[in-house]
Amino acid sequence: MLFLSVLTTIAAVGGVNAASSFASSSDGKYQLSAAQAPVLNAANPGIDNWKFTIKEKTGKKQTVKGFGAAVTDSTVLAFNKLSATARSQLLNDLMTPSGINFSLMRHTVASSDLSADPAYTFDDGNGSVDTNLVNFNLGDRGNALASMLATMRKLQPNLTILGTPWSPPGWMKQNSKLIGGGTGSNKLNHAYENAYAQYFVKYLQTFEKAGAHIDAITIQNEPLNNKDDMPTMLVQQDESGALIRDKVGPALRAAGLSTQVWAWDHNQDVYSYPQTVMNMASQYVQAAAWHCYAGNNPSNWTPLTQFHNEFPGKEQYMTECWTAVGTTDWIHSSSFNMFPLQNWANGIIAWTLGSYTGGGPALSGGGNCHQCTGLVTVSPDGSSYKKEIDYYMMGQFSKYIPKGAVVVDGTGSYLFDDGTGMEAVGSLNPDGTRTVVIQNRYNKDIWVQVGTESESQTWNARVPALSVTSWILPKA
Repeated sequence: MLFLSVLTTIAAVGGVNAASSFASSSDGKYQLSAAQAPVLNAANPGIDNWKFTIKEKTGKKQTVKGFGAAVTDSTVLAFNKLSATARSQLLNDLMTPSGINFSLMRHTVASSDLSADPAYTFDDGNGSVDTNLVNFNLGDRGNALASMLATMRKLQPNLTILGTPWSPPGWMKQNSKLIGGGTGSNKLNHAYENAYAQYFVKYLQTFEKAGAHIDAITIQNEPLNNKDDMPTMLVQQDESGALIRDKVGPALRAAGLSTQVWAWDHNQDVYSYPQTVMNMASQYVQAAAWHCYAGNNPSNWTPLTQFHNEFPGKEQYMTECWTAVGTTDWIHSSSFNMFPLQNWANGIIAWTLGSYTGGGPALSGGGNCHQCTGLVTVSPDGSSYKKEIDYYMMGQFSKYIPKGAVVVDGTGSYLFDDGTGMEAVGSLNPDGTRTVVIQNRYNKDIWVQVGTESESQTWNARVPALSVTSWILPKA
């Protein structure tokens, strides 16, 4: 890994106790750039200070499974506009240690709000009932998405991929419509529950043949989202539990698939939903998936700690939170990494990986995600691309907290009512090094001290204003 090779060089020059620091700032001055390295017991030069502690020996928590973003039809369309050389370089920057080393991706199973018109599934068949799925077909867009995921997997052998549908084929629903929510009939027709379970099996098998092994699924994106201008389906918590327990889980096992099922895939404010699904179908459900749209402050993420306390053997993931070009809220993407990690999340997935400059393409419905923009934006003619600020903020976590790291408990994080303050999360990495990711919300540099359980003195360095800074401390 690149940062490990950098550490090796630094240690050779500065000794075995050398550490390193990399930062990304709101003004773009730092973009995963080298910052002042922490030093044991260094003296404060006379600026405001803040102290954190990490408990890398006695405070071990969850294992990190990765960071990444969602691959949508819009992502594929935008990235495929680039020349082969530019696209290869971009994917290398996204998926390898020389870049930001993404290792956890989510993809849309057929159409989402970030698809060009018309909406589609893998078995539309002009709306005719097809219980045997003889018309199942990925189509051009599905094949293009599977191909891009296969390329990503070649670049990142440790990649974990989650697949999520926005809706089953319209003929499987009570209202017989792919788009047409807003009523109680935007639900799965019980007569086609077996067909829907087999739809998952065929999709997984077909992607596997394309070289895009899928590690996990959720059975429905935002199951309480019943919007009428995009593919959606209303699934109540008891219905979700029963569908996984009685149909989807057994179908995956009967097909010899090891694909995990994750529950929920919606906001943090309906704790009872994943709780009910776990109580009904825990033998088939390995994790809970959460979105950020109930709020992105520290208190909004405490349901994940509650879930861990009730289901300590299950994993949790933050599987969707928007990114947008032009936002001055640089804190947003770093926070939807920081706060879930502080509350037992095993991985983080941004919405979305790539788009055209300014957003899209998106379905034409007025309520859809037209302004949702990717971590990377591509000019509509494919002549150039730009890594947006959220790319760098995500990279502060994904590049320096490797897969297999263990998040550790700590103290010192605090936000004031005016939004200022400091936050941090630490990890013990597989090679014994330690990472501390620090969010500085002050419009000034802060002298940060980090105490550990391995050293009697604190690590100290200047952390840039309005930045996210990652310290890599040597093996104790």
